[in-house]
Amino acid sequence: MRVPADEGSGPMGFGADGVFRAMGGSRRAVARLVIMSRSRTAHPMITAAALAAGGLLGAVGWIRRAAHGHRYGPESVPPAPAVLVLGAKVHPDGRPSEFLKARLELARRLYQAGKAERILVSGDGVRPDYDEPGAMVDHLVAAGVPADKIIVDRAGLDTYDSCLRAQRLFGLTELIIVTQTYHLSRAVGIARLLGLTAYGVGDATVRRFRRPWVVGTIREQAAYLKAVADLARRRPPAHPTDP
Repeated sequence: MRVPADEGSGPMGFGADGVFRAMGGSRRAVARLVIMSRSRTAHPMITAAALAAGGLLGAVGWIRRAAHGHRYGPESVPPAPAVLVLGAKVHPDGRPSEFLKARLELARRLYQAGKAERILVSGDGVRPDYDEPGAMVDHLVAAGVPADKIIVDRAGLDTYDSCLRAQRLFGLTELIIVTQTYHLSRAVGIARLLGLTAYGVGDATVRRFRRPWVVGTIREQAAYLKAVADLARRRPPAHPTDP
């Protein structure tokens, strides 16, 4: 079953006009914020808050617009050469968190259903005492995925890096991205704005963990601002090669 998509359609080019057009239903709200910020009687704190809110709405609108129409359910997602599993918290004993386990289970299902030939696990594996990709590989192999069907990216330090490295280091032009649903639009939007043909499949099974789900959803909104900055300057990956 198709996951409901975000408002808007088609990726937009970067720039003030492009971002403003991408805001869709938020346009009037942003205009009011800009007018408020320019008022001579506006308190400096109100001005700063209005500008920050306008920037956030613009960032969210631009990236979500790029992801529109490219989020699917596990059954309807188009096949692709690889599934990209974005990293998440790993416990000190090496066990994946519930959020990461849910992503890995979804990737395993897609692989076993023939939706992809490989699984690319991408996360933070550059520190000696913390290894997201290693935990992801162990979990997938234990779940029945052949080790030679798993690609390991040990320097996917954030969503932007994971998508860019999938393209530059691993030569992928088309992929399925797996993450939680609140993160999916940003991940797919970033990938498509980088030039990848990206489809997204989201997990909502861990919504039962209410507090981390709410915290993750709130943090996600602020992360759009960083994503816009990374895309605007085409930031190179933190680690251009395999660390």
